[in-house]
Amino acid sequence: MTFIPNAATIAAVWRKSSHSNESTNCVEFALGEPVSYIRDSKDPSGPALAFDLAAHSSFIAAVATGEFDFGLL
Repeated sequence: MTFIPNAATIAAVWRKSSHSNESTNCVEFALGEPVSYIRDSKDPSGPALAFDLAAHSSFIAAVATGEFDFGLL
């Protein structure tokens, strides 16, 4: 994982869930080669994280199984 201070410097097509709206906390992602990026949808010029594609797949699987819910939902 790599920290990128300004996500606006990344030349990528960002995507956000169709379930998000103005009042929810959402992230956007962009797929690139050989990395993928994740940023806060409300702060497109804020920081982003870059993951290699294997780490991105592991992250998505962990989110899907509730590994990061921490009893909040």
